[in-house]
Amino acid sequence: MQRRQSAAIGRKAIRGTFEFVTTNAKTYVIPTVAIAEESTTLGCAATLMQTGQKSSLHNSINCGILYKSLHPEAFMTELTDFQRKTKEIYPGISLRFWEPLEKHTSFRIGGPAEVMAFPKNSGELGQLLNKSVLLDCKPVILGAGTNVLAPDEGLRGLVICLKDCLDGLVRVDETHIRAMAGVTMTRLAMFAAREGLSGLEFAHGIPGSVGGGVYMNAGAYGGEMGRVCESAELMTAAGEIYTLQGSQMDFSYRHSCLENSGDIVLSALFALTPDDPEAVKGRMKELQAKRSASQPLNYPSAGSAFKRPKQGYAAALIDQAGLRGYRVGNAAISEKHAGFAVNLGGATAAEVRQLLEDVANIVEENSGIRLEPEIRIW
Repeated sequence: MQRRQSAAIGRKAIRGTFEFVTTNAKTYVIPTVAIAEESTTLGCAATLMQTGQKSSLHNSINCGILYKSLHPEAFMTELTDFQRKTKEIYPGISLRFWEPLEKHTSFRIGGPAEVMAFPKNSGELGQLLNKSVLLDCKPVILGAGTNVLAPDEGLRGLVICLKDCLDGLVRVDETHIRAMAGVTMTRLAMFAAREGLSGLEFAHGIPGSVGGGVYMNAGAYGGEMGRVCESAELMTAAGEIYTLQGSQMDFSYRHSCLENSGDIVLSALFALTPDDPEAVKGRMKELQAKRSASQPLNYPSAGSAFKRPKQGYAAALIDQAGLRGYRVGNAAISEKHAGFAVNLGGATAAEVRQLLEDVANIVEENSGIRLEPEIRIW
């Protein structure tokens, strides 16, 4: 534990005492301090604030440990102009300020979002999108956060989190299921199995939601969302709702037209094949066993790190380049599956980006093939 009497954070000097405690490879600050200009007591020893990216404070502490940055925002006692404006524009919608993105991504990486909104339904989502023009910013859409690398410094502006929004599953007829965008891929697959419908076995165990799955045409073990998605209900950036048929969505490997339009999936209609429920469950169980045996499910990650190249497989090319286990800080290529980049504990976005860049460069030197990230890097 280290104590310091003062330090500069951003443009404000902090007076008083504060302590740093390291546990589980992360550093926390216990402030008993005041901001010089405001003389406001910010906390007590009973409250732990997790630090984030490096700041000027980092250079003043010689404690022999590497820790994530201390965000000046953690000490702010007044709302920013942007935060104040969002409160005025969206009075009935749940908002959080300086919400850590690492809490909402499977990589467990990411600094604070200046404003994070949590719409409860498509109506609130429409309001957020339609009125965002008043904020003079383009909202960032965050689904289940399973294919995202969020920046260490966080994000200014508005992030709309859809994780607990747009929930619901229904069997429409003998061969169709409609799923809202917030339903997880695993829940969708299990529902289809119970209903005796085949075609979504591959989706069991894929992290993420239906919305994200349709957006990027998620797939595994020979199956893809684009093959079973008959249509999708979508919302534009202006909050307008329309429907596209699957044949209109330009599905290809890990791609749909939504990557270009930026429109948001509200729900999707899936065309499936009647089958014995136990047979469907049996196939799902087999695929899950393969996934558990081959993938590093014990570490935070964002799934497959690279897209499958036109020639060969990313994991095989990485292996051939001798990069299994390759590490940058606390980010590493998995020892279990070379196609995965994992967070060994306390990894930063900068470390992951460097890891992916190093791997792409070395693989290209070794094979002549350039790998492209499958992870969405913000």
